[in-house]
Amino acid sequence: MAVSRFVSTFKALVLRESEKGNPKSAAASIEDLTDDDLPTYGGSEMVTVDIDCSSLNYKDGMALTGKGRIIRSFPMVPGIDFSGTVVSSESARFAPGDGVVLTGWAVGERYWGGYSQRQRVKADWLVARPASMTSVQAMGIGTAGLTSMLCVLGLEGGAVAPTDGPVVVTGAAGGVGSVAIALLSNLGYDVTAVTGRPEEHDYLRSLGAAAFLTRQEMSEAPKPLETETWAGAVDAVGSTMLAKIIAQTKYQGVVTACGLAGGVDLPSTVMPFILRGVRLQGIDSVSAPLADREAAWARLATDLPADLLDAMTDVVPMSRLPEQGAAIMAGQTRGRLVVDPAT
Repeated sequence: MAVSRFVSTFKALVLRESEKGNPKSAAASIEDLTDDDLPTYGGSEMVTVDIDCSSLNYKDGMALTGKGRIIRSFPMVPGIDFSGTVVSSESARFAPGDGVVLTGWAVGERYWGGYSQRQRVKADWLVARPASMTSVQAMGIGTAGLTSMLCVLGLEGGAVAPTDGPVVVTGAAGGVGSVAIALLSNLGYDVTAVTGRPEEHDYLRSLGAAAFLTRQEMSEAPKPLETETWAGAVDAVGSTMLAKIIAQTKYQGVVTACGLAGGVDLPSTVMPFILRGVRLQGIDSVSAPLADREAAWARLATDLPADLLDAMTDVVPMSRLPEQGAAIMAGQTRGRLVVDPAT
């Protein structure tokens, strides 16, 4: 999948607000743009990229449906990540023909993003795409997969080893959960998946999940301390489920928190922290330093089996993004959706 180089016009999905101040009024349409339409940010070295593909993430769903104030200004080209090839560069770090990946930095929220065949961005936002990785594979990973890898690195940094006991992954059938399960199982961890969709058990088992818990049982109000069960956790849900996992985490276990699909609150107590030494590690992929990003992408190139990545990845045309955005907000998508901007 690749777009033509040096085209005079290109396709982009553009959100335009029809009722000022009401993000839900924004309508998405595919428009023909030129390089003159692309943004330039003063004082920064700029790089223009021909985009091979982007992906669909939870934030993208919020942008496409108008749920939450994700979009900061209009018109906006959404899409919080992309992979492609450099067309022109003001930076010594990149030259025409280089493969690059962008995730985070409020792209697709504050700055124009990846739902386009071409984009101009700050050089500081880009990471070299691993030589062994195609653009489709890079976006099969995307923001969700990068976040998963940062969670795994957080567990390793907290000295959580496969021999310490089982780890739990919430939101298991989603993008973060799918990649986290594949990574952790490949590294030798015993992974329990939490999902509200029992029909996805076979899929999750194919990624390496060894056991399952229901969303309902993990959403029950926790006691201050529960039976020590988990050596570590990757949580993309937050709220009561995160509190329950913290209460069940073993002595000096590590819980990585990277999402809020279940809510922004945390109805917990200090007891797991002061009586068991449990560590809660927040994971941010939006503003992660370059060195952390490069380390995570290097690990993803070696630690995420290509067959498992292929099994969790589907490619969808950019023209279907409005309906796919609604589906991801309703919890009806599985794994990773790669977006082809040429269709």
